[in-house]
Amino acid sequence: MALLRAVRVIVDMRLRERETAGRAIRVGMVGAGASGRAIALHLATPVAGIRLAGIANRTPKHGERAFREAGVMSWSRVTTTREAETAIAQGLPVLTEDPAVLTTCEGIDLIIEVTGTVEAAARVVLDAFDHGKHVVLVNAELDSCLGPILKVKAEQAGVVITHTDGDEPGVAMTLLRYLRSVGLRPVAAGNLKGMVDYYRTPETQRTFAEKHGLDAKKVTSFADATKLSMEATVLANATGFQAGRRGMYGPACKEVREIANLLPAEQMLSTGLVDYALGAAPYSGAFVIVHEDSPLKKVQLAYYKLGEGPFYVFYTPFHLPHVQIASTIGRAVINRDPTVAPIAGPVCEVVAVAKRDLKAGEQLDGVGGFCAYGLIDNATAARAEAALPIALSDGCTLRRDISKDAVISFDDVESSPGDRLAKTLWQEQAERWSLLGTSPVNSIGQKSPAKMI
Repeated sequence: MALLRAVRVIVDMRLRERETAGRAIRVGMVGAGASGRAIALHLATPVAGIRLAGIANRTPKHGERAFREAGVMSWSRVTTTREAETAIAQGLPVLTEDPAVLTTCEGIDLIIEVTGTVEAAARVVLDAFDHGKHVVLVNAELDSCLGPILKVKAEQAGVVITHTDGDEPGVAMTLLRYLRSVGLRPVAAGNLKGMVDYYRTPETQRTFAEKHGLDAKKVTSFADATKLSMEATVLANATGFQAGRRGMYGPACKEVREIANLLPAEQMLSTGLVDYALGAAPYSGAFVIVHEDSPLKKVQLAYYKLGEGPFYVFYTPFHLPHVQIASTIGRAVINRDPTVAPIAGPVCEVVAVAKRDLKAGEQLDGVGGFCAYGLIDNATAARAEAALPIALSDGCTLRRDISKDAVISFDDVESSPGDRLAKTLWQEQAERWSLLGTSPVNSIGQKSPAKMI
């Protein structure tokens, strides 16, 4: 039996054993937006061996809605760690406005971070590490920007940090690890994407967002390539694969297997690639391309209807973050096995690119806003231009005019007053993995490939 399949079976059995023994993994979730509510709905079913023990949300009514929709009729509103521990010990889930109540609570084993923020989420994650808790990120904004340095800090704390299965990076990575475990050679991986329009805004997406009860900026980030780029960056940092070019190739396909012949073979073989198939059936999920040049093995693969090769596409035709997260929780706690996490420093980044002509004095509005979209780029190229990560762009003020579709650099902006922790972590990450052989920290006013704001 393949290694990854065996791990899944072990997790399944151990979760059932925990359920029988009354030792379910106790999960605290930070964030109760649409994604958080879906996760709460599934985990409160409940999943064998897992219990949703607490929700933290700055707007309590959203946490209450998450519990009610999940069929949880009783919970305790708490403001202190001691109150939380007492309630959870009695089998009563808790609701709090303060994430620290969950991260410091001995009744919680693992934290799910699902806010989509960067600064606030970084604080939650570090506090969870300080109190010995594993962390599952349903937060590509944070992971794509600061994942490598957070992985270092998790290892120092002796805990696991992982992106989630069900989100496309986790779906692709789970498939990739399986293929690698049976002796195949993955050379590319990525998403299936229905559409990309860099110039979508919260205004163009408002009707769709309201129809589905979603945040307009979040929906915009799905459409304008930012979320796609963030997910691809998470995958790149976990595999070592690079982007073939800024923004990836994204070839249009009728069916996902066509992508095997539409990405540059030389790049797949030399660096590995993260990319996406545009408009391809089955329209959801993730793919992995493997390479095989053995004539006899190619005959066998053709017999099993995988094509003539030498590149072959495997895919998972679904992604269900709220469901598949249960596997990630079990793997993290039981096997200390991250579903998808950086293997070292940044391989790729998501850089901010102007959606329109921008004027000096304008304030950038971050991910999914009116000002900029995010594109994946290889980290060495991003640092050569001192490119501003879109995850750090919110609230920055432009020093000069920026043309539409131009990359925004650190030198183009004045620092925003917030996000101090995120910027400190980004600087620490840049210093730890200096990509151009130069120090990322220079005196104020000097240009540097990794200059901070």
